[in-house]
Amino acid sequence: MSTYHFGPDHGPAGPGDRGRNRTPYATPDLPALMNVADRFTEALRAEYPRLVTNGEVVQRELAQSAQDGLPPNRGRIRTALENVAIGAAAGTASLTFTQQLTDALGL
Repeated sequence: MSTYHFGPDHGPAGPGDRGRNRTPYATPDLPALMNVADRFTEALRAEYPRLVTNGEVVQRELAQSAQDGLPPNRGRIRTALENVAIGAAAGTASLTFTQQLTDALGL
């Protein structure tokens, strides 16, 4: 017998588990995300200066989205966040912001 709880239509951490009430690829509160991205980049400057360009990518993509009204480039943001997730240590603000942005954007 399996010890995993398989939901009614998906396995653990399946596509239905994250953001169940969200429209796919919907951008949550963009000004709030931009604020988190600013704080994320500042945390990178303090903790991992070599990774700051990844924070700037996230900021740039969110700013572009705010300017043109289109969804942010999820691929670029995902790549930047993955780069930080690989290089940041557990318990750091940089990794916490990475997780918050990943969850907020449904990546």
